[in-house]
Amino acid sequence: IPHEPAVPALICGFAFLTLFSLLANLFTLYTIERSEDFSWLPRFILCKNLIFSNLLQTVTFAPAIIHSLAQHQTMAFGIYCYFQYVVSEATIFSSLTTITCMALERYLFVCYALQYTVTVTRERVRKVIVLIWLYSIAISVVSLSLVLSKGRQENIPDVTVGLLCEPDIMEQHVGSPRAPAIFRKVAGSLTLLLCLLAHAFSYFRMYRNASNAVVPFNESNTAARRTVLFYCGMLFLQLLPLLIKVTSGALWLTGVIELSAGSREDCLAGPSATAAGFHVSLLVMLLVKPCINPLVYGLRSVELRKALLKLLRWRVG
Repeated sequence: IPHEPAVPALICGFAFLTLFSLLANLFTLYTIERSEDFSWLPRFILCKNLIFSNLLQTVTFAPAIIHSLAQHQTMAFGIYCYFQYVVSEATIFSSLTTITCMALERYLFVCYALQYTVTVTRERVRKVIVLIWLYSIAISVVSLSLVLSKGRQENIPDVTVGLLCEPDIMEQHVGSPRAPAIFRKVAGSLTLLLCLLAHAFSYFRMYRNASNAVVPFNESNTAARRTVLFYCGMLFLQLLPLLIKVTSGALWLTGVIELSAGSREDCLAGPSATAAGFHVSLLVMLLVKPCINPLVYGLRSVELRKALLKLLRWRVG
């Protein structure tokens, strides 16, 4: 691992993110479940699905990363790598599509308030959640099938070049087959495009509605503008790992070639050390999202904060 003196600090950082993610998500989930007013609302049913995806990401990624850092070596290749590959793909797609559905749900609530209770029901929301997971798992399973069928079948090294068996690391480890990479990029690009269009449409219409509501009173629409900008910033945070992967792809390819061609000492001093920095940044962002999601889409809600204070008062009493 390049920059080995930084390993203890990385272990502490990842341990803190893990603990914070578990506490924030479980605390938010407990608050929703304990409140009879919120547990059945479509908005919070989607929020619970997002929390489940966050917890699955945290318990799958964090222990493996911390163990690799504690052992001062990259991830060993085995059955658990395939599990990490599937979970990584499925949770990323699930989180992105769930947040998009939450934006569409808010759009229907704000712009079609009278038809909202008839259109958005618990049964329909649960069907949407089932479709989200079927879609996410299908993409991850198809990607893994392409890796197994098109990748190298023999002379596979026992150790990967990453701290986690995320898709790019796995594909490089089995010989960088083109089919799974092309499939992931096409599926990811189409999903991302649809999600961005849905977000843009939802928040633009909600902003227009809020603007029209205050025009007769000659008031500024600062609150609506701040809300839209805030959630756009949170969407950018969700997409930041994808930007890091695009930037680091070429650097990781250079690092792998040097690792196979030269000695370990030569590799540590060259571009692979820079690629390792991008790789660690990606892993940090994968664990930062589960920490922020329950705060942004759960505890930021005024209703949920009131329920939390009521629950705390009841506990104290």
